[in-house]
Amino acid sequence: MTTGFFDGIAPITFEGPDSTNPLAYRHYNPDEIVMGKRMADHLRFAVAYWHSFAWEGGDPFGGQTFERPWYPQDDMGRARQKADVAFEMFDLLNVPYFCWHDADLRPEQGNFADNLSTLEEITDYIGQKMESSKTGLLWGTANMFSDRRWMSGAATNPDPDVFAFAAATVKGCMDATHKLGGQNYVLWGGREGYETLLNTDLGQELDHMGRFLNMVVDYKHKIGFKGTILVEPKPQEPSKHQYDFDAATCIGFLRKYGLENEVKLNLEQGHAILAGHSFEHEIAVAAAEGMLGSIDMNRNDYQSGWDTDQFPNNVPEVALAYYHILKAGGLGTGGTNFDAKLRRQSLDAQDLIAAHVGGMDVCARGFKAAAAMIEDGGLDAALADRYAGWTGAEAQEMLNSDLDSIQARVLSQGINPAPQSGRQEVLENYVNRFV
Repeated sequence: MTTGFFDGIAPITFEGPDSTNPLAYRHYNPDEIVMGKRMADHLRFAVAYWHSFAWEGGDPFGGQTFERPWYPQDDMGRARQKADVAFEMFDLLNVPYFCWHDADLRPEQGNFADNLSTLEEITDYIGQKMESSKTGLLWGTANMFSDRRWMSGAATNPDPDVFAFAAATVKGCMDATHKLGGQNYVLWGGREGYETLLNTDLGQELDHMGRFLNMVVDYKHKIGFKGTILVEPKPQEPSKHQYDFDAATCIGFLRKYGLENEVKLNLEQGHAILAGHSFEHEIAVAAAEGMLGSIDMNRNDYQSGWDTDQFPNNVPEVALAYYHILKAGGLGTGGTNFDAKLRRQSLDAQDLIAAHVGGMDVCARGFKAAAAMIEDGGLDAALADRYAGWTGAEAQEMLNSDLDSIQARVLSQGINPAPQSGRQEVLENYVNRFV
């Protein structure tokens, strides 16, 4: 029995690039073999519960625009109805995973005991639905940024009672994620930062955040959770300064607190842009340090200075992101989570389906372009050529030498290097052949 919310919408199937059906996959064929593996197993798509079902269509200047049968989201009956609609959409899209915050699933109760009780109740209900569904849980996380209790942070809060509330909340969310067979657990420090240094002990807050994350890792091992612990970088918004600014900042933090072998990164396209980076940059940085975990796929509006969380539509950007992911060996337990939401004027159920269909097609098209570039080998060849000088014995010996010896060699050999072209435009033209 269906909910009726998606009445008139048939299951989405692959119809090929010539299809003009707006509710069909043109590029995403889950069973297509790319580089020896099903496309579905490479991309590992996930629907974000918060944007697709919990978000009401507001923005910083206006409130709710969506009208859904499960609004207002203030009782468990409507929470179960929301889960029913969610799994109906997962089945229509044939998507392998979904993701959630605790606050997306259950209504806020105003106290920890009831929050935990309702989380356990709704995740039991979701677990029953998963038994008859092909959709699994990519990851769970705790919303520790929306309620006013988190206004000064969670793990970094100056009030130890808030730290305790946060720790208890994360334990409950980790238990729920483990119960549902989650592949990962994410910590996004939505308000782990500061507004002014006038009232902030930055060093103490970082130490508390490091200790908190070590507790999370310890608990993962205690309960036998086999998934990956992920942290998600984000600059600025909502705090003036976020401690988890970008991939490099998070990697330095993880190394400082001895977590580099226990925690990986969940990287988001929109957050990369807010940090002044490209998505491929953030992925390449994480991959270089062995800390690439999972991705949140979306885009920002380049004319706006905030996190607009739109569905991806730029194939070249997506292709370069997946190129670095494939070069790093893939996403492992991670996946491609659509941390993306409809525009507040896109009111209909069909809009929700079409947005995911389009996003999955853009990702599939970009992914296939990335795979083709890897198989062609042109970028690898150009890279090898540019760094070829470092393959020589003398260059390698120099890395284990000292300044005195290097200066003597420069003088004795009359080394006077001429600049070599980086051939950027040639390589950009090469990429455009595939996208």
